[in-house]
Amino acid sequence: MMPKYPQVNVKMVGEDGNAFSIIGRVLTAMRKGGVTVAEVKKCQDEMMEGDYDHLLQTVMKWVNVDREEIDEAIVDSEWDQDPEDEDEDDEEEEDNDDDS
Repeated sequence: MMPKYPQVNVKMVGEDGNAFSIIGRVLTAMRKGGVTVAEVKKCQDEMMEGDYDHLLQTVMKWVNVDREEIDEAIVDSEWDQDPEDEDEDDEEEEDNDDDS
């Protein structure tokens, strides 16, 4: 789906993921991109209506973000989680408890 303002680009991957930081970057980019004050306000209101997931969906609805980077980041974060590492940490903690 094409965003409402495809000429407004906002980098998401590699940037601060805090919700307020994202909102600030989007609003700044929209103003610099020549979007009217009324439209910027509508976008701001919509971004703040729901949870974090809603915020990200709204950003992608209104402005251009590199979705390929987002997809890669999601896949990378899934690969970074190794359940076996967590089990080893638990075992080490148990061993340390026995030393007391």
